[in-house]
Amino acid sequence: MIDFSPLWISLRIAAIATLITGILGIVAAHFMQRYRGRWRSLLEGLFLAPMVLPPTVLGFLLLLLLGRNGPLGTLLSYTGINIVFTWYAAVLTATVVAFPLMYKTTLSAFEQIDSRLQQAASTLGASEQTVFFRITLPLSLPGLLAGLTLAFARALGEFGATLMLAGNIPGRTQTLPMAIYFAVESGNFREAAFWSALVLGISLGGILVVNSSANRRLYQHSFFKKLFEQLFDRRFNQRLNQSSRRLEQAPIEQAPSSEGQITAISPTPHSQPHLEVNICKHLSSYKLTVNFVANEQEPLGFLGASGAGKSLILRCIAGIETPDSGRIVLNGRVLFDSKQGINLPSCDRKVGILFQNYALFPHLTIAQNVAFGLPQKLSPTQIRAAVGQQLAAVQLESLAQRYPHELSGGQQQRVALARALANEPEALLLDEPFSALDTHLRSQIEQQLSLRLRRYHGITLLVTHNLEEAYRICHQLLILNQGNLIAHSPKHDIFEQPRTVRVAQLTGCKNFSPAVAINEKTIEARRWQCRLETVEPVAANLTQVGIRAHQITFLRESESSSLPNSFPNTFDCWLAATSETPHRMTLYLKLHHPSKGEQDYHLQAEVFKEKWRWLKDQPFPWQVRLDPLRLLLLTEDDS
Repeated sequence: MIDFSPLWISLRIAAIATLITGILGIVAAHFMQRYRGRWRSLLEGLFLAPMVLPPTVLGFLLLLLLGRNGPLGTLLSYTGINIVFTWYAAVLTATVVAFPLMYKTTLSAFEQIDSRLQQAASTLGASEQTVFFRITLPLSLPGLLAGLTLAFARALGEFGATLMLAGNIPGRTQTLPMAIYFAVESGNFREAAFWSALVLGISLGGILVVNSSANRRLYQHSFFKKLFEQLFDRRFNQRLNQSSRRLEQAPIEQAPSSEGQITAISPTPHSQPHLEVNICKHLSSYKLTVNFVANEQEPLGFLGASGAGKSLILRCIAGIETPDSGRIVLNGRVLFDSKQGINLPSCDRKVGILFQNYALFPHLTIAQNVAFGLPQKLSPTQIRAAVGQQLAAVQLESLAQRYPHELSGGQQQRVALARALANEPEALLLDEPFSALDTHLRSQIEQQLSLRLRRYHGITLLVTHNLEEAYRICHQLLILNQGNLIAHSPKHDIFEQPRTVRVAQLTGCKNFSPAVAINEKTIEARRWQCRLETVEPVAANLTQVGIRAHQITFLRESESSSLPNSFPNTFDCWLAATSETPHRMTLYLKLHHPSKGEQDYHLQAEVFKEKWRWLKDQPFPWQVRLDPLRLLLLTEDDS
């Protein structure tokens, strides 16, 4: 008759070791994910050493440490505790050998989480502990389950270190691997085969369960969500769960405004919304240095080439990145001051941010996403009303119980905006909010966003690459070039009177020529090989002249012949090449004489197709005019 005591001993030891390993592995992985000190490599080596050391060597080292003459063994002997040759020793060795698997798997699971989800949670007012228990752990649950399964299988199969430290005492420390070994040694192959099949079945069964597609979504199960939530703040999450259940049972109520419409939640208006930013941060390719003030309720737009530092500024304001020096002040509150050592965490800054990918929490419903940043002091009724108001404002109240992956890109963007505004931020940061949308949806969402921003009584900063988008939404524009602020003015001044070549380029100007002054109101455009009259006086430091493609005009033959003196800066031109868009034509023009090829041209002109239909039938040379009122007299950038 087979003695089943090795099975129960192994299961008990493996279960206890897995529990200990799970806790230690999660703590170690969380620490190592954030730690960037000089001891990181050493700590990593110590954590992973049990994975590469032979079990007998590991057992011998533990015996030296915990044995009767070892440092810890001697210390424990004074308290009457003896570890060696007990089942506690078997638990210890199983924990040590299983820890690397749990640690490495957990660390990989943590690192695969999109960091913007954690950053979004922080900007919504969540503490570091809250972010860990409500975002990091639930999203890494499939990896944690895999780590626990591997750790259990490794603890169940440990032999060499356990034999060295715990020995082979039947009924006390004899585990399944030892039973297999000694059964083979005694020639009892049937018993050894039975135990081996049992170990194989348990280990493979656990791995198959974890790897099944259904269990990869266990983190969405309400049991696990409640488990993680209750670990850090049971009272708040009871209110949140009550609110969620009510949302499931009844339609969301709409709180009407005085006009019978839904109004967005917004912070109590400050007498003068005010944001001061004066920061410096060294990067590998350039140094970000900006100094600006935003004190209007119209959005302030950030324009610049990719990598100019636009998004980095928003991240510094939100507390996601830390400047090397400087000061950030929002409505009189100092968010960051390098001289005074002030650096408020994101959760305390009252700054909302809308990321490019929206950063919705995939394991929470739409209603729970919006409710995430609401103050803990709110009652279930207030939470429900606030969530309903926000979702109604973006016309998504019927989708409250869906998950983000069940929504379209436009719907996700609206949910992200509702979530960002739900906790009443004093500043709203929009980082390329339309970049993931198609053209039609982009226009619709932009209109809805503009309406919501009109009701928002805080400071709004918008990062975008789209010139027309910035012009439509923003009143003031800030132009960045390689980390330097090169213009900050009303949008009309930026587009109509850029002062430098780089500002003109970044705002869409395509035609430039080196220029020198002839007199106070005459310049020579050397690349275009012509003299141009100007309206404004020519500055002494003039270096180039420019004109926007859509501001180049074409004269009919009757106009140019009847009133030649009424149209200064008019020249003969020939067509070198064309480029077509759905509504416009770009014409590449050669001045003074015919072009020698498609690349031989002076100017790019943009005309609507209605005008192109008339123009294309006209004989050459055409008459093109560079209006003195439209000429851009430019200098080189200060930076």
